[in-house]
Amino acid sequence: MRFTDLRIDKEFLDIAAELGFDELTLIQERCIPIILEGRDVVGQAETGSGKTVAFVLPILNEVFPNEGLQVLVLTPTRELCVQVSMVFKDFGDSLGIRTAQVYGGVSIRPQITELKTANVVVGTPGRILDHIGRKTIDFYDLKFLVLDEADRMFDMGFIEDVEEIIRNTPSDIQTAMFSATISDEVYRVMERHLRDPVLIKTQAEVDPAKLKQTCYDIADGDKFSVLVHLLRHETPGLALVFCATRTESDFVARNLRNQGINASAIHGGMSQNKRLESLDRLRKERIDVLVATDVAARGLDIKNVTHVYNYDVPGSAKEYIHRIGRTARAGEDGDAVTLLTPRDHDNYRNISRGYEGNISMREPPSVKRAPLLSRSRSEMPFKRRGRRDFRKKNHGHGKRRHRR
Repeated sequence: MRFTDLRIDKEFLDIAAELGFDELTLIQERCIPIILEGRDVVGQAETGSGKTVAFVLPILNEVFPNEGLQVLVLTPTRELCVQVSMVFKDFGDSLGIRTAQVYGGVSIRPQITELKTANVVVGTPGRILDHIGRKTIDFYDLKFLVLDEADRMFDMGFIEDVEEIIRNTPSDIQTAMFSATISDEVYRVMERHLRDPVLIKTQAEVDPAKLKQTCYDIADGDKFSVLVHLLRHETPGLALVFCATRTESDFVARNLRNQGINASAIHGGMSQNKRLESLDRLRKERIDVLVATDVAARGLDIKNVTHVYNYDVPGSAKEYIHRIGRTARAGEDGDAVTLLTPRDHDNYRNISRGYEGNISMREPPSVKRAPLLSRSRSEMPFKRRGRRDFRKKNHGHGKRRHRR
């Protein structure tokens, strides 16, 4: 099905054509007509499936520039907030539809000014609640609510915040919720707050026939050298390297740059400006390798990934599947490479028990030892408590809403 087959105003179809959209993805084909009918919808789809356009386009079709704030989108992270708002801007700016980004870590004053004229607000739950408390956001004209990456948002401890926000919205609002999994929390919110929702499930877009999976059993001291060798000899387009911790992500990215490889790190411990800078370089294809943690990468829609490298082996089959699902999309070839050291064997056994795909064990290549720079103080390893990139709710620093 093509975009031109949709019952969407011609001005949006023209913009879609200018942006290079032609064929609908499965989630777009199934969701857009349902949203246009005015129904609540729950879409089970991964990042990278085209789900953002699946709600942006039909919603903007019903938005008018001079009628106040009509759309609220909640996202779990600032990075996803920026990405989603950019799609709204791509389709709406030329038509006078104003989109505001609302997230923590930056001054609230410019946001207050933007909110006075915004038709669409994309934000994180904590900062949206802040504006509700300050009475600087008005939901009187609100028609649409979107919960994006809902399962991740609830995993991060935001479910009470989200439900509080929903209680402040009009009772007749149309709601769309998108989630990679239908967890108990997602089901709870669906049951409590959505009206007879249509549940749409789409298959993963990874083509197993196009995905080559390899595992190298190596000595711990050879891991970085093997990674450098593979990046130089496998000639990836865009490579995604997964590390277990923020500190390791920084350390690996810095050492790759020292080897002349154009790499950048992204994780939850970086400043807002640094993370946005990495995303901007990624979008403009100024980097060849993105080094990331699982939590930081999951909310990013990263296109054209040809190679995924598990520098640190994930602890479960679920995380392994999330990682390798970044490549071999839309009929393109992809490679997933795991670097297995003696301390990773327990994690690898966990993957083997829960994953039925074909992973080929291969002898590691002969490599020249790549020198490592000394670790900076911020890159020194430390013992973690709880989840990698964030503390659990009510543990350590209190609720997430106070850590914007």
